[in-house]
Amino acid sequence: MKSIELFAGAGGLAMGMARAGFHHSAVVEWDADACQTIRENLAHYADRGQEMLLFQGDARQFNYSLHSDDVDVISGGPPCQPFSMGGKHQGDLDARDMFPVAVDSVRRVMPKAFIFENVKGLLRQSFSSYFEYILLQLTYPQLSKRAKETWIDHLGRLECAHTQGKQKPVYKVVFRLLNAANYGVPQKRERVVIVGFRADLGVNWAFPDATHSEDELLVSKWVTGEYWERHEVSKRRRPTTPEKVHRKLARLATGDLHQTYRPWRTVRDAISDLPDPERRGKSEKSNHILNPGARAYEGHTGSPLDEPAKTLKAGVHGVPGGENMLARPDGTVRYFTVREAARIQTFPDSYVFHGSWSETMRQLGNAVPVDLAEAVSSSVHRALSLQT
Repeated sequence: MKSIELFAGAGGLAMGMARAGFHHSAVVEWDADACQTIRENLAHYADRGQEMLLFQGDARQFNYSLHSDDVDVISGGPPCQPFSMGGKHQGDLDARDMFPVAVDSVRRVMPKAFIFENVKGLLRQSFSSYFEYILLQLTYPQLSKRAKETWIDHLGRLECAHTQGKQKPVYKVVFRLLNAANYGVPQKRERVVIVGFRADLGVNWAFPDATHSEDELLVSKWVTGEYWERHEVSKRRRPTTPEKVHRKLARLATGDLHQTYRPWRTVRDAISDLPDPERRGKSEKSNHILNPGARAYEGHTGSPLDEPAKTLKAGVHGVPGGENMLARPDGTVRYFTVREAARIQTFPDSYVFHGSWSETMRQLGNAVPVDLAEAVSSSVHRALSLQT
């Protein structure tokens, strides 16, 4: 099955799609460093039989007509800054809002399905009308915005079409707020994922079930001790059980502790086998170089070693805050290396990132975790396979 990837960034969603069995007809990205990262990692796509077109430029200038006849899925993560909790929250007023481009791509290509990802902030009350607008446009892409029509007026027209029932939905659209940690990503990263299937296909689909859980991590730490034993942490060096964990374990004890879920993966799970970047000597691992100067302050205390990482973030002035720092058990902190951050985003070690430390961390902070992308896109691929 063929796909077009928009707003590809460093390629997290694109790689997850490739692993799921999609063949990229084109990958679209405007940022030069992110494009160079993809170029330097083309072997990861070639080993799956892909010779994809990398279009470096504005997605609004991409010629969809060259691919409109044979594209099954359009995917992408429109820039999240307009809706990010850490941004200016300008939403539709932000020039970086690329959801109109995403909708237009669906309108032009009419793929069998689409997958779009964005930040949790998109669900904020202040953006509720605009989020409804996005969903209705994707449901009825043929009802495009008229010249000089405001988006509010267009929303009203879409609402009327939807409630009157005279227009049949072109796409069946669903969305869900997913926590990447529930899918084996060593990071508490909540993202809105929007998926649509063309209505004429009659696809029966739901988001894939979670595979990992916080409860099972608690059990492996504080009931069986398997977590500490696996990492060879002696009983003397293990932390005491927090009181809030005692209370939760008491509640868990009344139920079934042996679920089908696996434990959440932690920062230690992700990076413990990497050499300490603070020790002298060059690491054999690419992008595994210490960036000095990390410090903790109120609201920015780093990611604890024995929990999934806090959400990795990107910023225009380097890395904002402690989400991109490791917080050791002794209270000290240091920045994650690029390789450590890549592992937290579930990129393979052979995936090389192009650019300075701050630039590569920006790429990683904007990326879709590869394992989460694979989980969702594999489910979409299976559903479409049943239609052929």
